[in-house]
Amino acid sequence: MGKCIMTVDDSASVRQMVSFTLKGAGYEVVEACDGSDALAKLNGKTINMIITDLNMPNLDGIGLIKGVRGHASYKFIPIIMLTTESQDSKKQEGKSAGATGWIVKPFKPEQLLAVIKRVLG
Repeated sequence: MGKCIMTVDDSASVRQMVSFTLKGAGYEVVEACDGSDALAKLNGKTINMIITDLNMPNLDGIGLIKGVRGHASYKFIPIIMLTTESQDSKKQEGKSAGATGWIVKPFKPEQLLAVIKRVLG
């Protein structure tokens, strides 16, 4: 099986679009509806990358990144923010929390895959 990527977004349609794009490129996908759900689904699973929204209920993208970075086994996993936010202050906040990259919605599938290939190699 290919590498496993977790997509985290409170919008089902965005999750479906990301999931469809990733599966089409041969990746295995785990979907989560917010940061809390994502942390619960990590649970020792082998995840090679996380793609997360910023603004979500329960636990937002920044909280999720901090939570993931707090786990020894996920400390160095690449995390891409996929969000409508494009302000530098938000990007800086994401970077400080440990985000690897930032993609602004709406995104083109080929743009997303190019970033993933660059990060995962």
